[in-house]
Amino acid sequence: MPVIRRLTLSDEAATATLAAALAPHLRAGDALLLDGPLGAGKTSFARALIRQLAGAAIEVPSPTFNLVLTYDIPAGMLWHFDLYRVADPRELDELGLEDALAEGISLIEWPDRLGTAAPPDALTLRLAPAAGTGTARQAELAGDAAWAARLATLDLPHD
Repeated sequence: MPVIRRLTLSDEAATATLAAALAPHLRAGDALLLDGPLGAGKTSFARALIRQLAGAAIEVPSPTFNLVLTYDIPAGMLWHFDLYRVADPRELDELGLEDALAEGISLIEWPDRLGTAAPPDALTLRLAPAAGTGTARQAELAGDAAWAARLATLDLPHD
């Protein structure tokens, strides 16, 4: 997928700002793949995005042990998958991935575990620690031409 935007997130507040800016661009049927190594900020981003979409400061636990958590948000259902412990893509059928992709907004951490089930029209957010810093992250949004058009008005303070 072509890169749409690259930016540096200086801290967790900047990550939350990105989540707030991205939230209005998401709708039912969208998949957002959260890619990056352990500690890159995927779950922090997901928490901020879920709270933004819910319109409230709700509790957002990590779905690491449950593998999937759902949230009833104004735009419909939001599914938050953490596939870190998924060993075989066939396990995804039991998690309701197909329903999530068809009906709701899906946030998927560790998308490499999807195998051939990866949605071809997903938006990918790649996060990685910025070299030489403790809290900064490099962020990269990648997607197809439709995503590029939808995100053309993505309002961020700087990148």
